[in-house]
Amino acid sequence: MPWLIIALGYLLGCIPTAYIIGRIVKGVDIREIGDGNMGAANSFRQLGPKAGITVGVIDAAKGALAVFIAQTVGLSMVFVLLSGTAVVVGHNWPVFLGFRGGRGEATTIGVLLVVITQPMLIMAAPTIAAQLIFRDTTKSAAVLFVPLSLVCWLTGQSGALIAYSIGLPCLVGFTHFLRTRHVAETSGTGRT
Repeated sequence: MPWLIIALGYLLGCIPTAYIIGRIVKGVDIREIGDGNMGAANSFRQLGPKAGITVGVIDAAKGALAVFIAQTVGLSMVFVLLSGTAVVVGHNWPVFLGFRGGRGEATTIGVLLVVITQPMLIMAAPTIAAQLIFRDTTKSAAVLFVPLSLVCWLTGQSGALIAYSIGLPCLVGFTHFLRTRHVAETSGTGRT
């Protein structure tokens, strides 16, 4: 049963929100325009604010739903956290689109909102302010994720949740690194 729920989390993550909305709104493959990332930020820039916000909300909802399902069926904390990881992995490497997805920021936010609600709510205002000031999701994600483990510690979260507040954002950072390196390599060889 636990592994079935984790697999369900992965499949939820695989739902290619940005790809579907790109096809509906402009008839384009979001992976072929802008920075090629299949996430909310690229959707916002290439498809417009409404589409970008919609992608972000749905991607966050995927993360929250995967964890909520795991909690609802009574899985232990370890399997709840694995379900959260699986949904982010599914978003970043979706089986339906050749394992080429987004970076997982919005999905990670959805997971963490359910798992560590209080610290995430505390960090909401600074993160929103950073996004409004810098207009850069990488910088606003850093404002959210870098101090998050400290906020978890200050609010009395368990050691496992503090570690998770570090580990899951590191997965986002790792994916960002891989995508950035890939873009640099392909542009260096003259391909788009």
